[in-house]
Amino acid sequence: MKFFGFRKKKGDIPNLQLNESLNSMPEIPLNPSLNNNIDILKSAYKDCSDVVFRDFSIGSEINAVLLYIDGLSNTEEVDKHVLMPLIQLKSPKQSPIFERAKKEISVSDIKEIYTIPDIFKQISIGNPIILIEKQTKGISVGLPKWEKRSIMEPDAESVIRGPREGFIETLRVNTSLLRRKIRHPLLKMKQIYIGGYTETQVIVAYIEGLADNAIVDEVTQRLKRIKIDGILESGYIEEMIQDSPFSPFPQLLNTERPDVAASCLLEGRIIILIDGTPITLIAPCTFASLLQAPEDYYNPFYISTFIRWLRYIFFFIALLAPSAYVAILTFHQEMLPTALLLTIAESREKIPFPALVEAFMMEITFEALREAGVRLPKQVGAAVSIVGALVIGQAATAAGLVSSPMVMVVAITGIASFLMPRYAAGISIRLLRFPIMILSGMLGLLGVMLGITTIVAHLCTLKSFGVPYLDSAELLKLRNLKNVFIRAPWWAMDTRPKFFSKDTSNLRREAENQMPSPSKGGDGS
Repeated sequence: MKFFGFRKKKGDIPNLQLNESLNSMPEIPLNPSLNNNIDILKSAYKDCSDVVFRDFSIGSEINAVLLYIDGLSNTEEVDKHVLMPLIQLKSPKQSPIFERAKKEISVSDIKEIYTIPDIFKQISIGNPIILIEKQTKGISVGLPKWEKRSIMEPDAESVIRGPREGFIETLRVNTSLLRRKIRHPLLKMKQIYIGGYTETQVIVAYIEGLADNAIVDEVTQRLKRIKIDGILESGYIEEMIQDSPFSPFPQLLNTERPDVAASCLLEGRIIILIDGTPITLIAPCTFASLLQAPEDYYNPFYISTFIRWLRYIFFFIALLAPSAYVAILTFHQEMLPTALLLTIAESREKIPFPALVEAFMMEITFEALREAGVRLPKQVGAAVSIVGALVIGQAATAAGLVSSPMVMVVAITGIASFLMPRYAAGISIRLLRFPIMILSGMLGLLGVMLGITTIVAHLCTLKSFGVPYLDSAELLKLRNLKNVFIRAPWWAMDTRPKFFSKDTSNLRREAENQMPSPSKGGDGS
């Protein structure tokens, strides 16, 4: 039979497809013949110039080979702690060579491997492999090393007050950042490999006892059902595991901040970390969490409550301001004061387009400028977006294409959309703004109400891993309102939200007699 171009003379080795996942490959055992194993591996890694086969002898008596990928393994440590002790081993034939070789290697992370697919997995993550003559198992040495980005504050989630560290593209660095925040052994991390070619490592993290086991199982099963050739970013996974893929609203949160991920774990949510990207997914997601920012919990509660209310107000402005302007100007002019109506009428006297077309032109132009500012280099992106908006707005007004009030409405709408702490929520609002504008241009305020009713009805039916997006029954309870419309003081938020766990025994954050009393200085005495 043929295996990666190498034809076996003996044995029953099945034909493997090149697009086959390493996890689904047949468990082909290692052969006692070292040359046989090397021929199979060299055939598999044909034309791979970065794969190194280093032949050596253990104690000048027993043939062995060291296999690793150049650039993924720490070659200096391999030479010092692996090759040198084995080459200098004395009298290797006087004792079982495999166990003695393991003892001579001065590396803490050592694993035994028994199959060809295990070799592929280990060297692809940077672990060198040692194969020894007449042995049906090999040694995987944990000495990976590759270039990685330093830990720094995420640009998209910067805060004035709070930690300045963020996730990076290396998975084990990200898990260590979580372990530094939550040091309890009940923080569990399940490992899954996804992608036929990439074999991307995915970690499902949760706190046992706080997270709902049914949700943990559901997240794990959805991840295991993913069949794709590669995962390069968290967006691949997000699209494949969400409940309603055609909904404009995000059903998983994402963050680059370890403190945000840790706080979600303490609420009973599940964290999905993906190797190769700093973006971490959080499940389940509710509508209220889209309007919460990390700094809400670092500033005094009265300041955070004010900013949160400001966020809710500008959320509705970002969604409805252009539509309301179009509806009132087209169908309900009687709602405006006479002086304001005359001013608007004067500014629109030479405008050749109806209010709906005018609003569409300005909104699309504003969105184009915003995207241009994001895609351009940072040094010129902000200048282009700001200067472009000013120049185009002034020129369009002077040319009589749009009115001054419309420019002001679009500008306020754009500023309101910037207040959304979650980028995914801001995108949803930007998309929904256009159909509501069409309804308002056709039906007036009735169309605006029809659009709002449709959105609310959709949110009421939307779920994230079985958790309702708008759980009205839970929102009516005081303990959950403490962190939805307001941010209550920490001494008052003594219970966890019940959205994410059915176990009521772990809802309290602390024992009842340990909660601080604000009237006594917060010392709990």
